[in-house]
Amino acid sequence: MRGPGGAARAQHGHLVPVTPQQRKQVLLRLDPLVYEALARWAGDELRSTNAQIEFLLRRALADAGRLPGSAKPIPRRGRPPAGGEDMG
Repeated sequence: MRGPGGAARAQHGHLVPVTPQQRKQVLLRLDPLVYEALARWAGDELRSTNAQIEFLLRRALADAGRLPGSAKPIPRRGRPPAGGEDMG
């Protein structure tokens, strides 16, 4: 939730500035079996578990028509492709 001046309220009531370039950190509690299934799925798709959660949340938001048009794509991680060209 954002307060005056584009700041987000932290867990202990302190205002924390949020910039568009910042990645938001959240604590997520999951059933251990759900986490294990999610981690296996992420591994199958060569993603981290965190990246898989973001991928699935973005897909669900897009399917529901709730993904903001200004949302940037998920940043690519790892080594750039050979030749410096984007492969996808």
